[in-house]
Amino acid sequence: MKTILQINIVVNYGSTGRIIEELGQTAYQNGWNSYIAYGRKFQSLKPDLIRIGSGLEVILHGLRTRLFDQHGLGSRKATINLIEQIDKLKPDIIHLHNLHGYYINIEILFNYLALKNIPVVWTFHDCWQLTGHCAYFDVVGCEKWKTECHHCPQTKEYPASFGLDRSKKNFHHKKELFTLLKNLTIVPVSSWLENIVKQSYFTGFPIRVISNGIDTNVFLPLQDKTIRKKYRLENKFIILGIANIWSSHKGLNDFIQLSKKLESDDQIILVGLTKSQIKTLPSNIIGIERTNDIQELAALYSDADVFINPSVEETFGLTTVEALACGTPTIVFNATASPELVMPETGFVVEKGDMQSLMNAIQIIKTKGKSSFSIVCRERAKKFYDKNDRHMDYLNLYESILTKQDPRVIQMKH
Repeated sequence: MKTILQINIVVNYGSTGRIIEELGQTAYQNGWNSYIAYGRKFQSLKPDLIRIGSGLEVILHGLRTRLFDQHGLGSRKATINLIEQIDKLKPDIIHLHNLHGYYINIEILFNYLALKNIPVVWTFHDCWQLTGHCAYFDVVGCEKWKTECHHCPQTKEYPASFGLDRSKKNFHHKKELFTLLKNLTIVPVSSWLENIVKQSYFTGFPIRVISNGIDTNVFLPLQDKTIRKKYRLENKFIILGIANIWSSHKGLNDFIQLSKKLESDDQIILVGLTKSQIKTLPSNIIGIERTNDIQELAALYSDADVFINPSVEETFGLTTVEALACGTPTIVFNATASPELVMPETGFVVEKGDMQSLMNAIQIIKTKGKSSFSIVCRERAKKFYDKNDRHMDYLNLYESILTKQDPRVIQMKH
């Protein structure tokens, strides 16, 4: 049997964690030995998991990042131990995901991968791998990553450094390490991110866009009105927002501003807030803490009349797709990858920060009714974002690499 090893910070936790877990299951069901190496935060019963390092090593790596801006250069012992595990497994392909997160040493890992020449697939879920510091840069309009990062305007953003700014050294160090690999295929999760990759030092590597997928048998229109009953919102027009972490970049302030303009029968629900954030909300916003309960998420999407994703930092937009699969029209800002997911029959794209256009879009959906959008929303999600199809895209990609076909010309199923 062929063997695939995925590496990511988390397993079955958050959006990328669920993707990794489900892709691993699909690989196993299709005749692969499937292993996942992770740094922390797992909610999986899979026996084929490899823990990278320990909680103490994560803390020490975090301190190194905070003081010296050396993210990805801690966790030396943890990474050496991982390499010993890789030597035992002898994987046919290694599939990298998020390598940031205070758990792995990129210098040790990439020198090893280059030496062994193991085929590598690397899914880009954000932009950290092509910058000297940050995971997202669009919000500050920075384009230094195209040539050389320096004097980073976001050193205090994740992965935050409150000491040195090492962005120039990090940029050149990453470029040197990551371009060592001669058998690397890059998978951006959106066309927007593909365009970014082609302007970076990764240009020239095989690139294949594979969007994230969701379980359309779980995220589907539900009729039991669980959320409406729970919060006594039977006669309300529900406006929903969901994020793993709410910040100004994800649109929390936009929802606060929106709440001041709504009518009395409108109700905002935000999911993923901290306890302290919930305490500061106005009365027409119901705040819910983060949940990994997929059934609860599906009920939230299904009961909402409209889903709004005002994020200006999206390399894909998984919550937008989950809402579409539940038959809920969506409104997104015209920023990064979000506009790719929405068509006129399924919602609206408005300019970021334009509250009047946002209100106009809400009013159109309110007037037409959710039902006039729902069928097309559901059809679009099933056609383009069903996880089974996207997982098969990956398995086809793996096979093409092992049979020496050009990954750029392999026909993916849509």
